[in-house]
Parts: sequence; C-alpha cells; structure tokens
Amino acid sequence: MSIIEAALSRLRQRALGTGGPPTWLRPVPSWAGAQEPDPSRREITFDRGRLRAAGYLPEEALEEQFQDYYREIKRHVIRRALAPDVPADRRLILVTSALPGEGKTFTAVNLALSLARERDVSVLLVDADFPKSHVGEALGVHEEPGLLEAIEDEALDVESLVLRTSIKGLEILPAGRAASGAVELVTSVRMAEIAARLLARNPRRLVVLDSAPLLASSVARALLELPGQIILVARAGQTPRLALQDAIAHIEKKKLTGLVLNDAYLTSHAGYYGYGGSYGYGGDHSGEPAPGASGGPAGEP
Repeated sequence: MSIIEAALSRLRQRALGTGGPPTWLRPVPSWAGAQEPDPSRREITFDRGRLRAAGYLPEEALEEQFQDYYREIKRHVIRRALAPDVPADRRLILVTSALPGEGKTFTAVNLALSLARERDVSVLLVDADFPKSHVGEALGVHEEPGLLEAIEDEALDVESLVLRTSIKGLEILPAGRAASGAVELVTSVRMAEIAARLLARNPRRLVVLDSAPLLASSVARALLELPGQIILVARAGQTPRLALQDAIAHIEKKKLTGLVLNDAYLTSHAGYYGYGGSYGYGGDHSGEPAPGASGGPAGEP
C-alpha cells in the first residue's frame, strides 16, 4: 500500500467515526467528468504575458508547436494516471530536475496547461519548490498562504487555499510562506493526508507538483515518497551525465514516467519530431519510446 493509499484509509476511518465520510471522500462514478472549482474561491488571472516574460511559456510564435509537444508528454501521464484499478497516487505527478536551471518549472506549467485542455480531467498545479516558489512568483501569489501553512496547521483545510484561475480546469495551490524545518513538514503524516485529500476530492483531478531540483534540495528528495509518477527534466548539452544518473538513482523506477529533454535539437526521422530550443520526451519506465525522445527510455541516460 502506497503512502497516499494509507493516508486515504486513515482519513476514511477517521470520517466514519464522525457519522460518515464527507463529500470529498465519497465514491464518484468513474465516468463522471471533472468537477467545477468552488465558485466561492478567489480567482486569479493566469497572466500569460507575465509567465512568458519569466521564461515559463514559449514565445507566442511557438505556442502552437509546443502544444503539440506537450500532447505527447501528457498522453503517457494520463494513460498511467487513469488506467483502471491503479492506485490514487498515479494522479500525483511530480516534475523535477537534477540541478537548477534545467527547465522543470517550464515543464510543470506547460504540462498543467496541456492537461487542463482535456475535457474529462481537472488539474491542480502545486508550487512545491520551497523556498524559491517560481510558480508563485510568476503568478504573483507567492505571498498567499498555501501548502506549508496547511501542513503546519491541522485545523486548516487545504482546499480553502486552492486558487481558481482564469483557465478553465486549472487551479493553483501556492507554496505558502517559507517555514523552518520544511523537510520534516513534507515527510510528516500530515503531508501525506493533504496529498490524499487533494486527490480524493475528485477522482478525475490530476495534481502536478513543481518540485525543487533533486540534487540541490533535501525537500525535493523527501517529496519523492508521495507521487505515483515522476517526470525528470534535463537540459541537452548542459546537464552532466553523472548528475542525471545520480538524480535517477533517487527515483523508484516504477514511478519514473519519463525524461523531458530541454533544448533538444532533433531530426524528423523514424517518427521523431524536429525542433529547436524546446523539449524531447523519453519513454515511460516500461521502455516504450515516445515521439521526441532522444536516446533510450527513461532511466537510461
């Protein structure tokens, strides 16, 4: 049983002791579409210009092209997340890199946007990069309470901190204000229960966590216990091979969904896409190559 499944079980048992499970823990038919966000929550504008200026969206001229690239990436994510009888933690997707500056926040933001275009899912983008808070800074919500406050205060409902956005199907959970002992916070039972709570609200919700780089943050390594899917980002010609190998060594192979290669220049042969200054995608842990891959499956740098 995964950490998330164990946390869900604890929450259900606790709820049953108070007269029955709350709405967010009650089963929803698998055919049900994504629930609409709570209209009482504050809505923020998803400022594409601000995100583009910060380097988290492609240039306008390349936006349509990048949408095609991320369709290929999300196909693997969705297939693993929504397959029949898979554990809930498969809907928790952590995006990370070996070192800073490799494009993992770019990948997290664009993957979340691509997933939000799907008609049958909703997406929650969680800023879990403590204390950098790149997503929060770019969207102007870095001073908002968020994940850290929810972990520290057990009386606080994490869903009350989730912000709606002007993009249909996309919500944001800020990182929250920096706290001491972040490693201990994210390895706590409370953190596992928060993750379970976010997944239990809607069986068609995908949660994308933008994490800090693995080799630069003990908090990022602590977060690896939670997700059922992990996407590792590397930069072509820049990420040292040893650093990539070290990062992969920290990840359970069954969780490694793929490797996104930033700044890859690929040729359009044998089903591969040709493009410059953008992203390639390695196959999932089973070894199936995906369009845009450069080299072998994820886990084989």
